[in-house]
Amino acid sequence: MARKLYATVNGAEKPVVLSRSGPRSPWLPVADHSVDVRAAGPGRYAVLLDGKSIEASLIKEDRENGTLKLRIAGRTYLVSLQDDRAHLVQELGLEDRSAQLAPDVKAPMPGLVMSILVKAGDAVQKNDPLLVLEAMKMENVIKAPAPATIAAVHTRTGTAVEKGELLLTFAYEP
Repeated sequence: MARKLYATVNGAEKPVVLSRSGPRSPWLPVADHSVDVRAAGPGRYAVLLDGKSIEASLIKEDRENGTLKLRIAGRTYLVSLQDDRAHLVQELGLEDRSAQLAPDVKAPMPGLVMSILVKAGDAVQKNDPLLVLEAMKMENVIKAPAPATIAAVHTRTGTAVEKGELLLTFAYEP
């Protein structure tokens, strides 16, 4: 089974074909190379590439951005992978809007709205504070899940809310 991906390694992009021998085996690059990868401990791997032994370790994995920071043979690499669809969307300059639309903000737990930090029409960025909800004597800052514009605020300061209750909605350009 083979799969084509586009890898960006330290800023340089190149197409890569990966294959694996079974459903539980790792995806490995195919090019005229013999590759064997085995786990050597948490975040550490022993790689045999064309008969040459190489140490590799996972320094950091950022699932949100789809990037890996790897150390291979003593050098550090920042790697990101895209499938054909994501690569085409990026190459054509199209936005995958469904991945960027913020969901409406609902109360993650029952609590008391202590303060509302935004109003309808405000533009917010990802992780901007929207409101403060007190629950179990702790203040919880509710943050924006993605860049958006506030369409409506559905609660008021001092209001008790239940888990799942709608607090804010976002507006988007068509």
